[in-house]
Amino acid sequence: MSTHILVLLHGMWGSPVHLAELHRIVRETIPDPALHILLAETNKEDGTYDGIDWGGERVAEEIVAEVEKLKREGRKVTKFSITGYSLGGLVARYVVGILRQSAFFDEIRPVNFNTIATPHLGLPRYRSLLSSFTSYIGPRLLSRTGEQFFCADRWSLKGRPLLEVMADPDRIFYQALASFETIRIYANSVNDRTVPYVTSAIEVEDPFALRSITGLEININEQHRPLLKSYSVPPVAPPLPVKPTMMSPAWFKSLKAPMLPPRLQFNFPTNLVIYALLPVLIPLFMSLGIVRLSLASRSSRARIRLLEKDASGTERLANILAQLEMQVEGAVVDLIDDDAHAADPPLDDPERGTEKGCRSPKSPPEVPILTSTQRRMAAWLNSLPLKKELAYFPDVMNAHALIICRDVKNFESHRQGEYIVRHWAESFVF
Repeated sequence: MSTHILVLLHGMWGSPVHLAELHRIVRETIPDPALHILLAETNKEDGTYDGIDWGGERVAEEIVAEVEKLKREGRKVTKFSITGYSLGGLVARYVVGILRQSAFFDEIRPVNFNTIATPHLGLPRYRSLLSSFTSYIGPRLLSRTGEQFFCADRWSLKGRPLLEVMADPDRIFYQALASFETIRIYANSVNDRTVPYVTSAIEVEDPFALRSITGLEININEQHRPLLKSYSVPPVAPPLPVKPTMMSPAWFKSLKAPMLPPRLQFNFPTNLVIYALLPVLIPLFMSLGIVRLSLASRSSRARIRLLEKDASGTERLANILAQLEMQVEGAVVDLIDDDAHAADPPLDDPERGTEKGCRSPKSPPEVPILTSTQRRMAAWLNSLPLKKELAYFPDVMNAHALIICRDVKNFESHRQGEYIVRHWAESFVF
């Protein structure tokens, strides 16, 4: 039987259970048994620390093994589609490069390539203390993946980060991506504290960042309500609301209690006890989190060292592909990169790569700061026939999990993303 295989990839710290709603809804939408769904699991949980490349290696091997298994069962795979959530979208882009290099697509047609809330440009910086802190500790506490998230790695022969190599039109990753019939990306337009709009939507400007000031007009897709139909900036910005005088009755009424995760939200009077303990609980949880990340990162780096020392590692698809990229770059990268990187400021400069005059030193903290490398990646990727779908969740603390209904059993609010998932399933080219 001719079979269309759909691969679903989870995000950082994730597991296949996070994609349960995607699996359920696409199966409801397309009940045809010719659609075979593979929930990749070889890169789950702490395995996500090991880098986009090693994660992609594992998933590629899992896909090839699944195709061989189906073949033994009398099911010939003729079509291939892949959807990645968050980190999974970057892994998916690496995977299709590996598959193209191994001639996987010579007999199998690439059809749908989708990403959901994926940091295609890496994680951007903002003019805030928290952003500076996460940009500093991220590459250190998230092992190889953290380095690649923040483009702090030196993946290629000439020191280019992996994300830049993956976005380069002259490289196999881009060429593999371009071979898909449909490339559709989903991004949160607002309130994604994990993967902001500019990187998930592959844009260099964020029109939503200052929407309360510009009066950005939002039109919602009524059929799939959290999706945006269109947006526009009015020619005349609305007047700014008058801020109440400090310590006035209106000022006290405007104060809001800090938003806690659902599991820490209790009724009166327990909630007062929780708020009173926040000065103790927050540093405690942060310390425990840093310790946990440090231990996981250390284990990851140990695994990577073993993988790189493995005598059979030279035959692995990831290493073959990396070596090929290095050989190609060795011949032409001087012509490509010398001028492109000549003006790049030092790595630790918070304004690294921003164009002169593009950002005022006093630009608001909501406005992202993109490097020249990130802008170059955006230009390259936007030359592809991308279909961009923007979700709009204005009243949530973090929309990153909502967009795929990641955990509806424990968080009722995650059901808000169901129409997004249904749009993805209904747009699937079978």
